[in-house]
Amino acid sequence: MNQLKIWYVSSEVYPFAKTSILGDVTGSFPKSIKTKNHEIRVIMPKYKIINERKYILREVIRLRDIPVTIDGETKIVNVKSAFLPDSKVQIYFVEIPDYFGRIGIYADNKTGKEYADNAQRYAFFCKAALETLKILSWKPDIIHCNDWQTAFVPIYLKTIYKDDDFLQQIKTVFTIHDLQNQGIVKKNPGLGLDYDILAAEKDNPLDEAGNVNLLKGGLLFSDWITTVSKTYARQIADNDKYSYGLSKFLKSRSAKFSGILNGVDYTVWSAASDKYIPFPYSQDKIEVKEQNKHALLTRINLKYRENYPVIGIITPLNEEKGVALIIKEIKTLLQLNIQFVVLGIGDKKFEKDFQDLQTKYPDKVNFNSTFDETVVHMVIAGCDFLLMPALYEPCGMIQMYGLKYGTIPIVHKTGGLAETIQELDLEKNKGNGFVFEKHNIRDLVRSLKKALKLFKKPDQLKETRIRLMREDFSWVTSTEQYIDIYNQITVPTF
Repeated sequence: MNQLKIWYVSSEVYPFAKTSILGDVTGSFPKSIKTKNHEIRVIMPKYKIINERKYILREVIRLRDIPVTIDGETKIVNVKSAFLPDSKVQIYFVEIPDYFGRIGIYADNKTGKEYADNAQRYAFFCKAALETLKILSWKPDIIHCNDWQTAFVPIYLKTIYKDDDFLQQIKTVFTIHDLQNQGIVKKNPGLGLDYDILAAEKDNPLDEAGNVNLLKGGLLFSDWITTVSKTYARQIADNDKYSYGLSKFLKSRSAKFSGILNGVDYTVWSAASDKYIPFPYSQDKIEVKEQNKHALLTRINLKYRENYPVIGIITPLNEEKGVALIIKEIKTLLQLNIQFVVLGIGDKKFEKDFQDLQTKYPDKVNFNSTFDETVVHMVIAGCDFLLMPALYEPCGMIQMYGLKYGTIPIVHKTGGLAETIQELDLEKNKGNGFVFEKHNIRDLVRSLKKALKLFKKPDQLKETRIRLMREDFSWVTSTEQYIDIYNQITVPTF
Protein backbone atom coordinates (compact mmCIF):
# COMPACT_ATOMS: atom_id res chain seq x y z
CA MET A 1 0.00 0.00 0.00
CA ASN A 2 1.32 3.45 -0.91
CA GLN A 3 1.94 5.84 1.94
CA LEU A 4 -0.61 8.64 1.87
CA LYS A 5 -0.04 12.21 2.99
CA ILE A 6 -3.04 13.83 4.71
CA TRP A 7 -3.50 17.45 5.80
CA TYR A 8 -6.18 17.36 8.51
CA VAL A 9 -7.98 20.66 9.07
CA SER A 10 -10.24 21.38 12.05
CA SER A 11 -11.46 24.34 14.07
CA GLU A 12 -10.90 22.43 17.33
CA VAL A 13 -8.71 19.54 18.44
CA TYR A 14 -8.50 17.89 21.87
CA PRO A 15 -6.71 18.56 24.19
CA PHE A 16 -5.82 22.01 22.84
CA ALA A 17 -9.34 23.36 22.33
CA LYS A 18 -12.66 21.55 22.62
CA THR A 19 -16.28 22.65 22.74
CA SER A 20 -17.93 19.44 21.56
CA ILE A 21 -17.41 15.86 20.46
CA LEU A 22 -15.77 17.29 17.33
CA GLY A 23 -12.69 18.04 19.44
CA ASP A 24 -12.50 14.45 20.72
CA VAL A 25 -12.77 13.03 17.20
CA THR A 26 -10.20 15.34 15.64
CA GLY A 27 -7.81 14.71 18.51
CA SER A 28 -7.93 10.93 18.16
CA PHE A 29 -8.53 10.07 14.50
CA PRO A 30 -5.15 11.40 13.26
CA LYS A 31 -3.32 9.21 15.78
CA SER A 32 -5.11 6.17 14.43
CA ILE A 33 -4.18 7.08 10.84
CA LYS A 34 -0.55 7.45 11.95
CA THR A 35 -0.53 3.88 13.27
CA LYS A 36 -1.28 2.71 9.71
CA ASN A 37 2.01 4.23 8.55
CA HIS A 38 0.46 7.12 6.67
CA GLU A 39 1.76 10.64 7.14
CA ILE A 40 -0.85 12.91 8.65
CA ARG A 41 -0.42 16.46 9.86
CA VAL A 42 -3.06 18.54 11.63
CA ILE A 43 -3.75 22.27 11.52
CA MET A 44 -6.05 24.36 13.73
CA PRO A 45 -6.37 27.97 14.93
CA LYS A 46 -4.13 29.18 17.76
CA TYR A 47 -6.78 30.27 20.26
CA LYS A 48 -5.87 32.37 23.28
CA ILE A 49 -6.87 29.56 25.66
CA ILE A 50 -4.17 27.21 24.32
CA ASN A 51 -1.34 26.87 26.84
CA GLU A 52 1.83 27.18 24.79
CA ARG A 53 4.17 26.11 27.58
CA LYS A 54 2.11 23.08 28.59
CA TYR A 55 1.91 21.73 25.05
CA ILE A 56 5.38 22.96 23.99
CA LEU A 57 4.39 25.04 20.98
CA ARG A 58 7.44 26.04 18.98
CA GLU A 59 8.01 28.73 16.42
CA VAL A 60 8.81 27.63 12.88
CA ILE A 61 11.14 30.16 11.26
CA ARG A 62 9.75 29.61 7.77
CA LEU A 63 6.22 30.12 9.07
CA ARG A 64 6.67 33.53 10.65
CA ASP A 65 5.13 36.77 9.39
CA ILE A 66 3.13 35.23 6.55
CA PRO A 67 0.96 37.79 4.74
CA VAL A 68 -2.48 36.35 4.02
CA THR A 69 -4.80 38.50 1.92
CA ILE A 70 -8.52 38.09 1.34
CA ASP A 71 -10.41 40.60 -0.80
CA GLY A 72 -7.84 43.32 -0.19
CA GLU A 73 -7.51 42.80 3.57
CA THR A 74 -4.15 41.46 4.76
CA LYS A 75 -3.39 39.78 8.06
CA ILE A 76 0.11 38.84 9.20
CA VAL A 77 0.04 35.20 10.28
CA ASN A 78 2.43 33.14 12.39
CA VAL A 79 2.19 29.36 12.45
CA LYS A 80 3.56 27.39 15.40
CA SER A 81 4.06 23.66 15.77
CA ALA A 82 3.75 20.91 18.38
CA PHE A 83 2.70 17.26 18.56
CA LEU A 84 -0.57 15.65 19.55
CA PRO A 85 0.07 14.29 23.07
CA ASP A 86 1.24 10.68 23.22
CA SER A 87 1.84 10.55 19.48
CA LYS A 88 4.16 11.53 16.66
CA VAL A 89 1.43 13.44 14.85
CA GLN A 90 2.60 16.98 14.12
CA ILE A 91 0.07 19.76 14.62
CA TYR A 92 0.27 23.35 13.42
CA PHE A 93 -1.41 26.38 15.00
CA VAL A 94 -2.46 29.38 12.92
CA GLU A 95 -1.93 32.51 14.99
CA ILE A 96 -3.95 35.58 13.96
CA PRO A 97 -4.34 37.73 17.11
CA ASP A 98 -7.13 39.91 15.67
CA TYR A 99 -9.26 36.81 15.08
CA PHE A 100 -8.14 34.14 17.55
CA GLY A 101 -6.67 36.15 20.40
CA ARG A 102 -10.06 36.17 22.15
CA ILE A 103 -11.23 34.37 25.28
CA GLY A 104 -13.91 32.36 23.50
CA ILE A 105 -13.57 29.94 20.59
CA TYR A 106 -16.75 30.51 18.57
CA ALA A 107 -18.59 32.80 20.94
CA ASP A 108 -18.03 35.55 23.49
CA ASN A 109 -17.79 33.90 26.90
CA LYS A 110 -19.53 36.82 28.61
CA THR A 111 -22.56 37.14 26.36
CA GLY A 112 -22.71 33.62 24.93
CA LYS A 113 -23.27 35.14 21.48
CA GLU A 114 -21.32 33.88 18.49
CA TYR A 115 -18.76 36.29 17.09
CA ALA A 116 -20.26 38.27 14.23
CA ASP A 117 -17.10 37.84 12.16
CA ASN A 118 -16.80 34.05 12.48
CA ALA A 119 -16.96 33.61 8.71
CA GLN A 120 -14.04 36.00 8.20
CA ARG A 121 -12.09 34.36 11.04
CA TYR A 122 -12.27 30.92 9.49
CA ALA A 123 -11.79 32.20 5.94
CA PHE A 124 -8.40 33.54 7.00
CA PHE A 125 -7.63 30.34 8.91
CA CYS A 126 -8.37 28.19 5.85
CA LYS A 127 -6.40 30.34 3.46
CA ALA A 128 -3.50 30.35 5.91
CA ALA A 129 -3.72 26.54 6.05
CA LEU A 130 -3.26 26.37 2.27
CA GLU A 131 -0.48 28.96 2.21
CA THR A 132 1.31 27.00 4.96
CA LEU A 133 1.46 23.96 2.70
CA LYS A 134 3.12 26.00 -0.03
CA ILE A 135 5.73 27.46 2.30
CA LEU A 136 6.50 24.01 3.75
CA SER A 137 6.64 22.56 0.21
CA TRP A 138 4.69 19.63 1.64
CA LYS A 139 2.05 18.52 -0.82
CA PRO A 140 -0.58 16.19 0.64
CA ASP A 141 -2.60 13.69 -1.35
CA ILE A 142 -5.68 14.50 0.72
CA ILE A 143 -6.94 17.50 2.65
CA HIS A 144 -9.52 16.28 5.15
CA CYS A 145 -11.87 19.01 6.40
CA ASN A 146 -14.37 19.06 9.26
CA ASP A 147 -17.60 21.12 9.46
CA TRP A 148 -18.41 24.52 8.00
CA GLN A 149 -15.46 26.35 9.55
CA THR A 150 -13.14 24.47 7.17
CA ALA A 151 -15.42 24.65 4.12
CA PHE A 152 -13.34 27.44 2.59
CA VAL A 153 -10.56 24.92 1.83
CA PRO A 154 -12.37 22.90 -0.88
CA ILE A 155 -14.08 26.05 -2.15
CA TYR A 156 -10.78 27.92 -2.52
CA LEU A 157 -9.04 24.95 -4.14
CA LYS A 158 -11.66 24.82 -6.89
CA THR A 159 -11.94 28.60 -7.35
CA ILE A 160 -9.21 31.06 -6.40
CA TYR A 161 -6.49 28.37 -6.36
CA LYS A 162 -7.69 26.40 -9.37
CA ASP A 163 -4.65 27.43 -11.43
CA ASP A 164 -2.09 27.12 -8.63
CA ASP A 165 0.59 24.66 -9.77
CA PHE A 166 1.42 23.44 -6.26
CA LEU A 167 -2.13 22.93 -4.99
CA GLN A 168 -3.56 21.33 -8.13
CA GLN A 169 -4.51 17.65 -7.96
CA ILE A 170 -4.95 17.64 -4.17
CA LYS A 171 -8.17 15.79 -3.29
CA THR A 172 -10.54 16.77 -0.49
CA VAL A 173 -12.70 14.86 1.97
CA PHE A 174 -15.31 16.76 3.96
CA THR A 175 -16.77 15.29 7.16
CA ILE A 176 -20.12 16.49 8.52
CA HIS A 177 -20.21 16.38 12.32
CA ASP A 178 -22.85 19.07 12.83
CA LEU A 179 -25.35 19.63 10.04
CA GLN A 180 -27.47 22.05 12.03
CA ASN A 181 -24.80 24.76 11.94
CA GLN A 182 -24.19 25.38 8.25
CA GLY A 183 -22.36 28.70 8.34
CA ILE A 184 -25.05 30.71 6.53
CA VAL A 185 -23.82 34.29 6.10
CA LYS A 186 -24.59 37.29 3.97
CA LYS A 187 -23.12 37.43 0.47
CA ASN A 188 -20.46 40.08 0.93
CA PRO A 189 -16.79 40.82 0.29
CA GLY A 190 -14.25 39.67 2.83
CA LEU A 191 -14.57 35.90 2.37
CA GLY A 192 -12.49 35.38 -0.77
CA LEU A 193 -15.38 33.75 -2.60
CA ASP A 194 -15.83 33.89 -6.36
CA TYR A 195 -19.59 34.43 -6.41
CA ASP A 196 -19.83 34.06 -10.19
CA ILE A 197 -18.37 30.54 -10.04
CA LEU A 198 -20.58 29.61 -7.10
CA ALA A 199 -23.74 30.87 -8.77
CA ALA A 200 -22.90 29.00 -11.98
CA GLU A 201 -22.92 25.64 -10.19
CA LYS A 202 -26.05 23.51 -10.54
CA ASP A 203 -26.29 23.04 -6.77
CA ASN A 204 -24.97 26.48 -5.95
CA PRO A 205 -24.53 27.40 -2.28
CA LEU A 206 -26.27 30.76 -2.70
CA ASP A 207 -29.83 30.67 -1.46
CA GLU A 208 -32.59 32.79 -2.94
CA ALA A 209 -32.12 35.49 -0.32
CA GLY A 210 -28.57 36.00 -1.51
CA ASN A 211 -26.90 34.39 1.50
CA VAL A 212 -23.98 31.98 1.28
CA ASN A 213 -24.25 28.51 2.80
CA LEU A 214 -20.62 27.72 3.56
CA LEU A 215 -21.26 24.12 4.59
CA LYS A 216 -23.04 23.43 1.31
CA GLY A 217 -20.18 25.10 -0.55
CA GLY A 218 -17.70 22.81 1.19
CA LEU A 219 -19.77 19.75 0.35
CA LEU A 220 -20.27 20.87 -3.25
CA PHE A 221 -16.57 21.30 -3.99
CA SER A 222 -15.22 18.33 -2.01
CA ASP A 223 -14.26 15.12 -3.76
CA TRP A 224 -15.89 12.94 -1.11
CA ILE A 225 -18.34 13.59 1.72
CA THR A 226 -18.56 11.60 4.94
CA THR A 227 -20.62 11.78 8.07
CA VAL A 228 -20.28 10.02 11.36
CA SER A 229 -22.53 6.96 11.11
CA LYS A 230 -24.24 4.97 8.37
CA THR A 231 -27.65 5.39 9.97
CA TYR A 232 -27.31 9.17 10.12
CA ALA A 233 -26.08 9.27 6.51
CA ARG A 234 -29.28 7.53 5.42
CA GLN A 235 -31.44 9.79 7.56
CA ILE A 236 -30.01 13.06 6.25
CA ALA A 237 -30.16 11.90 2.64
CA ASP A 238 -33.79 10.84 2.97
CA ASN A 239 -35.32 13.49 5.21
CA ASP A 240 -35.06 17.29 5.23
CA LYS A 241 -35.98 17.28 8.92
CA TYR A 242 -32.66 15.63 9.71
CA SER A 243 -30.63 17.44 7.04
CA TYR A 244 -31.95 20.98 7.59
CA GLY A 245 -32.81 21.31 3.92
CA LEU A 246 -29.88 19.49 2.31
CA SER A 247 -31.31 16.00 1.76
CA LYS A 248 -31.87 16.45 -1.99
CA PHE A 249 -28.32 17.66 -2.46
CA LEU A 250 -26.81 14.87 -0.34
CA LYS A 251 -28.82 12.25 -2.19
CA SER A 252 -27.51 13.62 -5.49
CA ARG A 253 -23.97 12.95 -4.23
CA SER A 254 -24.75 9.46 -2.90
CA ALA A 255 -22.00 7.82 -4.97
CA LYS A 256 -19.42 9.79 -3.03
CA PHE A 257 -21.11 10.07 0.33
CA SER A 258 -20.32 7.63 3.16
CA GLY A 259 -21.32 7.15 6.76
CA ILE A 260 -18.40 6.03 8.93
CA LEU A 261 -18.83 5.59 12.67
CA ASN A 262 -16.55 7.63 14.91
CA GLY A 263 -14.10 5.70 17.03
CA VAL A 264 -13.04 6.05 20.66
CA ASP A 265 -9.54 6.85 21.86
CA TYR A 266 -9.14 4.38 24.70
CA THR A 267 -5.94 6.05 25.89
CA VAL A 268 -8.28 8.84 27.04
CA TRP A 269 -11.58 7.04 27.65
CA SER A 270 -10.97 3.95 29.76
CA ALA A 271 -11.92 3.36 33.40
CA ALA A 272 -8.66 1.51 33.97
CA SER A 273 -6.36 4.39 33.00
CA ASP A 274 -8.49 7.55 33.24
CA LYS A 275 -6.38 10.32 34.79
CA TYR A 276 -9.46 12.41 35.60
CA ILE A 277 -11.29 10.00 37.90
CA PRO A 278 -10.23 9.49 41.54
CA PHE A 279 -10.50 5.70 41.53
CA PRO A 280 -9.52 3.95 38.25
CA TYR A 281 -10.99 0.49 37.91
CA SER A 282 -11.08 -2.51 35.60
CA GLN A 283 -13.45 -5.36 34.85
CA ASP A 284 -11.77 -7.35 37.62
CA LYS A 285 -12.38 -4.55 40.11
CA ILE A 286 -15.79 -3.35 39.01
CA GLU A 287 -16.81 -2.73 42.63
CA VAL A 288 -14.47 0.31 42.61
CA LYS A 289 -17.01 2.01 40.36
CA GLU A 290 -19.13 2.66 43.46
CA GLN A 291 -16.29 4.68 44.98
CA ASN A 292 -16.40 6.93 41.92
CA LYS A 293 -20.13 7.35 42.43
CA HIS A 294 -19.51 8.55 45.99
CA ALA A 295 -16.74 10.89 44.78
CA LEU A 296 -18.96 12.36 42.06
CA LEU A 297 -21.89 13.01 44.37
CA THR A 298 -19.60 14.55 46.98
CA ARG A 299 -18.08 16.88 44.38
CA ILE A 300 -21.44 18.11 43.12
CA ASN A 301 -23.12 18.18 46.56
CA LEU A 302 -25.79 15.64 45.74
CA LYS A 303 -26.85 13.35 48.57
CA TYR A 304 -25.91 9.69 48.13
CA ARG A 305 -28.91 7.36 48.25
CA GLU A 306 -28.03 3.70 48.33
CA ASN A 307 -31.08 2.41 46.46
CA TYR A 308 -31.23 5.19 43.87
CA PRO A 309 -29.49 4.85 40.52
CA VAL A 310 -27.79 8.01 39.27
CA ILE A 311 -28.64 8.93 35.68
CA GLY A 312 -26.12 11.11 33.85
CA ILE A 313 -27.06 13.45 31.00
CA ILE A 314 -24.19 15.11 29.13
CA THR A 315 -25.47 17.11 26.19
CA PRO A 316 -25.78 20.44 24.42
CA LEU A 317 -29.03 22.00 25.59
CA ASN A 318 -31.22 22.31 22.51
CA GLU A 319 -34.36 20.85 21.01
CA GLU A 320 -32.47 18.36 18.85
CA LYS A 321 -30.93 16.66 21.89
CA GLY A 322 -34.35 15.96 23.39
CA VAL A 323 -33.89 17.93 26.62
CA ALA A 324 -37.37 19.46 26.30
CA LEU A 325 -38.85 16.02 26.89
CA ILE A 326 -36.87 15.68 30.13
CA ILE A 327 -37.84 19.12 31.40
CA LYS A 328 -41.50 18.73 30.48
CA GLU A 329 -41.86 15.35 32.18
CA ILE A 330 -39.37 15.60 35.03
CA LYS A 331 -42.03 15.06 37.70
CA THR A 332 -43.00 11.76 36.09
CA LEU A 333 -39.35 10.71 35.86
CA LEU A 334 -38.52 11.59 39.46
CA GLN A 335 -41.33 9.36 40.71
CA LEU A 336 -39.10 6.44 39.72
CA ASN A 337 -36.73 7.14 42.64
CA ILE A 338 -33.72 8.10 40.59
CA GLN A 339 -31.29 11.00 40.65
CA PHE A 340 -30.20 13.09 37.67
CA VAL A 341 -26.81 14.67 37.07
CA VAL A 342 -27.00 17.04 34.09
CA LEU A 343 -24.03 18.63 32.31
CA GLY A 344 -25.00 20.97 29.52
CA ILE A 345 -24.70 24.38 27.93
CA GLY A 346 -26.73 25.94 25.16
CA ASP A 347 -30.21 27.42 25.08
CA LYS A 348 -30.46 29.83 28.02
CA LYS A 349 -34.08 28.87 28.58
CA PHE A 350 -33.12 25.23 29.08
CA GLU A 351 -30.25 26.22 31.35
CA LYS A 352 -32.67 28.19 33.52
CA ASP A 353 -35.16 25.29 33.50
CA PHE A 354 -32.53 22.89 34.84
CA GLN A 355 -31.34 25.42 37.41
CA ASP A 356 -34.92 25.79 38.60
CA LEU A 357 -35.28 21.99 38.80
CA GLN A 358 -32.14 21.77 40.92
CA THR A 359 -33.54 24.40 43.28
CA LYS A 360 -36.87 22.59 43.53
CA TYR A 361 -35.44 19.07 43.83
CA PRO A 362 -32.01 19.53 45.45
CA ASP A 363 -31.76 15.87 46.52
CA LYS A 364 -32.65 14.50 43.11
CA VAL A 365 -31.35 16.90 40.44
CA ASN A 366 -27.94 18.46 39.95
CA PHE A 367 -27.18 20.78 37.05
CA ASN A 368 -23.80 22.07 35.90
CA SER A 369 -23.55 24.48 32.99
CA THR A 370 -19.79 24.20 32.50
CA PHE A 371 -18.03 21.50 30.52
CA ASP A 372 -15.15 20.88 32.91
CA GLU A 373 -13.25 17.88 31.49
CA THR A 374 -12.70 16.38 34.95
CA VAL A 375 -16.40 16.52 35.81
CA VAL A 376 -17.35 14.98 32.46
CA HIS A 377 -15.10 11.98 33.13
CA MET A 378 -16.32 11.72 36.73
CA VAL A 379 -19.95 11.69 35.58
CA ILE A 380 -19.29 8.92 33.06
CA ALA A 381 -17.44 6.84 35.67
CA GLY A 382 -19.68 7.64 38.63
CA CYS A 383 -23.17 7.34 37.17
CA ASP A 384 -25.05 4.06 36.89
CA PHE A 385 -26.69 4.93 33.57
CA LEU A 386 -26.29 7.54 30.84
CA LEU A 387 -29.46 8.95 29.27
CA MET A 388 -29.33 10.20 25.67
CA PRO A 389 -32.85 11.24 24.61
CA ALA A 390 -31.80 13.00 21.39
CA LEU A 391 -34.34 13.49 18.62
CA TYR A 392 -31.45 13.29 16.14
CA GLU A 393 -27.90 12.20 16.84
CA PRO A 394 -25.28 11.98 14.07
CA CYS A 395 -23.06 9.59 16.02
CA GLY A 396 -22.95 10.20 19.73
CA MET A 397 -19.83 9.39 21.68
CA ILE A 398 -21.03 9.53 25.28
CA GLN A 399 -22.78 6.17 24.95
CA MET A 400 -19.58 4.56 23.65
CA TYR A 401 -17.50 6.16 26.39
CA GLY A 402 -19.97 4.89 28.97
CA LEU A 403 -19.60 1.27 27.90
CA LYS A 404 -15.89 1.28 28.77
CA TYR A 405 -16.82 2.42 32.29
CA GLY A 406 -19.63 -0.09 32.79
CA THR A 407 -22.12 2.80 32.69
CA ILE A 408 -25.13 1.56 30.80
CA PRO A 409 -26.65 3.76 28.06
CA ILE A 410 -30.36 4.52 27.77
CA VAL A 411 -30.91 5.95 24.29
CA HIS A 412 -33.50 7.01 21.76
CA LYS A 413 -33.24 4.89 18.60
CA THR A 414 -31.81 7.38 16.11
CA GLY A 415 -28.63 8.00 14.11
CA GLY A 416 -25.44 6.70 15.66
CA LEU A 417 -27.27 5.77 18.86
CA ALA A 418 -29.26 3.17 16.93
CA GLU A 419 -26.06 1.92 15.33
CA THR A 420 -24.08 1.46 18.54
CA ILE A 421 -26.66 0.48 21.19
CA GLN A 422 -28.91 -2.56 21.01
CA GLU A 423 -31.56 -3.53 23.55
CA LEU A 424 -30.28 -5.60 26.45
CA ASP A 425 -31.47 -9.19 26.58
CA LEU A 426 -30.31 -10.33 30.01
CA GLU A 427 -31.32 -13.95 29.51
CA LYS A 428 -29.22 -14.30 26.36
CA ASN A 429 -26.46 -11.92 27.48
CA LYS A 430 -26.96 -9.83 24.37
CA GLY A 431 -27.30 -6.12 23.78
CA ASN A 432 -25.57 -3.24 25.51
CA GLY A 433 -28.19 -0.75 26.67
CA PHE A 434 -31.83 0.23 26.85
CA VAL A 435 -33.42 1.63 23.69
CA PHE A 436 -36.70 3.50 23.33
CA GLU A 437 -37.99 3.64 19.76
CA LYS A 438 -40.57 6.43 19.97
CA HIS A 439 -39.58 9.83 21.29
CA ASN A 440 -42.24 10.13 23.96
CA ILE A 441 -42.41 9.98 27.73
CA ARG A 442 -44.16 6.61 27.82
CA ASP A 443 -41.37 4.81 25.97
CA LEU A 444 -38.67 6.69 27.88
CA VAL A 445 -40.22 5.74 31.24
CA ARG A 446 -40.49 2.14 30.10
CA SER A 447 -36.74 2.05 29.43
CA LEU A 448 -35.96 3.76 32.74
CA LYS A 449 -38.05 1.18 34.57
CA LYS A 450 -36.07 -1.60 32.89
CA ALA A 451 -32.87 0.09 34.02
CA LEU A 452 -34.21 0.43 37.57
CA LYS A 453 -35.19 -3.25 37.59
CA LEU A 454 -31.65 -4.22 36.60
CA PHE A 455 -30.18 -1.87 39.20
CA LYS A 456 -32.06 -3.75 41.91
CA LYS A 457 -30.35 -7.02 40.91
CA PRO A 458 -26.71 -6.43 41.99
CA ASP A 459 -25.28 -9.69 40.65
CA GLN A 460 -26.89 -9.31 37.24
CA LEU A 461 -25.92 -5.63 37.14
CA LYS A 462 -22.31 -6.51 37.88
CA GLU A 463 -22.21 -9.19 35.15
CA THR A 464 -23.74 -6.78 32.64
CA ARG A 465 -21.27 -4.03 33.45
CA ILE A 466 -18.29 -6.36 33.08
CA ARG A 467 -19.53 -7.62 29.73
CA LEU A 468 -20.11 -4.13 28.38
CA MET A 469 -16.62 -3.01 29.40
CA ARG A 470 -15.24 -5.60 26.96
CA GLU A 471 -16.89 -3.96 23.94
CA ASP A 472 -14.59 -2.31 21.41
CA PHE A 473 -15.49 0.86 19.54
CA SER A 474 -11.91 1.87 18.78
CA TRP A 475 -10.88 3.56 15.54
CA VAL A 476 -9.51 0.38 13.92
CA THR A 477 -12.37 -0.44 11.54
CA SER A 478 -13.35 3.15 10.83
CA THR A 479 -9.76 4.13 10.02
CA GLU A 480 -9.58 1.41 7.38
CA GLN A 481 -12.79 2.73 5.82
CA TYR A 482 -11.32 6.24 5.59
CA ILE A 483 -8.11 4.90 4.07
CA ASP A 484 -10.19 3.08 1.43
CA ILE A 485 -11.84 6.41 0.52
CA TYR A 486 -8.50 8.21 0.41
CA ASN A 487 -7.17 5.56 -1.95
CA GLN A 488 -10.24 5.66 -4.18
CA ILE A 489 -10.07 9.38 -4.82
CA THR A 490 -6.30 9.54 -5.29
CA VAL A 491 -6.11 6.82 -7.94
CA PRO A 492 -5.26 8.53 -11.25
CA THR A 493 -7.92 8.37 -13.94
CA PHE A 494 -6.93 8.18 -17.60
